[in-house]
Amino acid sequence: PSGRNALILLAHPEKTSFNHAMAAAASSALRDKGWEVTISDLYAMRFNAVLSRHDITGPPKNPEHFVYETEVGQAWKEGRLSSDIVAEQKKTEAADLVIFQAWPQCNLHCTGWDDSFPLQWFGMPAILKGWLDRILTEGFAYSMAKAAVYDQGPFKKKKAMLSFTTGGMGSTYSPSGINGDMNVLLWPMQVVALHFCGFQMLAPQICYGVRYVGPEVRAQMLSAWKSRLGTVEQEKPLSFIPSSCFELSAAGGFMLKREVLAQQEGKQQGLTVGQHLGKAVPPDGQIRAQE
Repeated sequence: PSGRNALILLAHPEKTSFNHAMAAAASSALRDKGWEVTISDLYAMRFNAVLSRHDITGPPKNPEHFVYETEVGQAWKEGRLSSDIVAEQKKTEAADLVIFQAWPQCNLHCTGWDDSFPLQWFGMPAILKGWLDRILTEGFAYSMAKAAVYDQGPFKKKKAMLSFTTGGMGSTYSPSGINGDMNVLLWPMQVVALHFCGFQMLAPQICYGVRYVGPEVRAQMLSAWKSRLGTVEQEKPLSFIPSSCFELSAAGGFMLKREVLAQQEGKQQGLTVGQHLGKAVPPDGQIRAQE
C-alpha cells in the first residue's frame, strides 16, 4: 500500500548477526509492498541511552531539583528537547508501524555473545530501553493528566511489534519451562511500555534457539518473517482490556470497575497476564491475537 511508513528500531552491535538479517528482511518485504521504511540502527548511530539534563536545551524550570519527566515534558511543549530526541520522535510520529528488532532473552545456555545478542538478563538491550526512556516523553507519548494512556494514548492509530531472538529453545519459555512463560515475560514490554502509549500491538515474531539451529532453519525463519510482513496490514492486534473498564482517577485507584469484576465471578481464568484476578492466566494472550 502506497503512503505507509514503517520504522525499524535495530538494537544489535554486530552487522553479521541474525538480528541484522531480520531487519534487512523486514525492510525488503515491506518495501516490496510499497512501504516507506526507516531504520534506526541504534549502535551504528551511537545512540545515547542515558537520561540527563542535556536532554533539554535552555535552563531547567527547577535547576535545584531536576525532575526528569516534568522537565522533558515541558521542554517537549516548548520545543526545547535535544536534537537527537526530536529526530527520533519525528520518525516515530511519521510511522504507521514500528518494529522493535532485538530484545533477546538471557537463559541457561547464554554465557556471552551468541547469534542473538549479548547476555541481557531476560530484558531488552540497554540501548533500546534507553530509546524508550528518552524518546517516549510525557506529552509526546502519553499524558496521565489527560488520561491519554493505553487505548487512549497518542499512538492509538499506530501499530507496533517485537521481533526478537532467543538463545534457548522454545520449551524453556513455556508455562512449565525453566525460564517461565513467555507471555509473562512479554507483558512489561508489550503492555505497560508500548500499549501504554497507545500502540496497537501485533503478535511478536520470536525466533527461538537461533544459535543452535543450522542455516536451513535460519533461512526458513527469515522466509516466514518476510511472508508475514507481506500481509501485516491485515493482522488483528493483540487484545487488551479497554481503559473504559477501569476507574480512571486517583480516587478510583485506576482499578477495574465493580461491574467488570462482577462479570468475572465464577470464571476459571483471569482477564490477562496482568489482570489475572488471582486466577489462571489465559494462554498465549501475549503471543497470538484472538480469532
